Amino acid sequence: MRTILEVAERVLGDDPTASLGQIAAAAGVARTTVHRRFASREALIDAMAAHAFRQVEEAIDIGRPETAPPLVALHQITANVIQIKSGWRYTVSQPQLRDPAAIAAHERIFAKGNLLMQRAQQAGLLSPDADLGWARRVYHALIEQAILEQAESSADPDTLAAAVVDTLLNGLGPKHF
Repeated sequence: MRTILEVAERVLGDDPTASLGQIAAAAGVARTTVHRRFASREALIDAMAAHAFRQVEEAIDIGRPETAPPLVALHQITANVIQIKSGWRYTVSQPQLRDPAAIAAHERIFAKGNLLMQRAQQAGLLSPDADLGWARRVYHALIEQAILEQAESSADPDTLAAAVVDTLLNGLGPKHF
């Protein structure tokens, strides 16, 4: 099943209108095999989302957001998430999550991200008066840009993570006010 999900990501990334038959052909399995496992195209996409968000959550957990020094966790988690999300660009860009497992994973990911931003602020990496909701949204936007950069240039996730973290914490220029 994992192979089907990964092939579906590639096929749908190239052609978002691809059918289950096209995905089956690309995966080298019979169309009936895909239809047996997934009742519809939407069910396949839901399974892809659950699988992708489980991987993202595991990538975050490897960075130890609760226990590692905040700067270390921020860099490691950023590199891990760039690497995982780069492989699931179609799936993670879907506007609506329907699968309960994907929704639950997304909520846990969100909570871990909030905790990491709080820890970064407590450690003095973010200003004491920084709006953490804004910081999280900026961080996510920077990660999305790093994923696009990675897709275009095959840049190393660690290098991209360093740029994301540096931009988040230091901005792009000296303070003028």
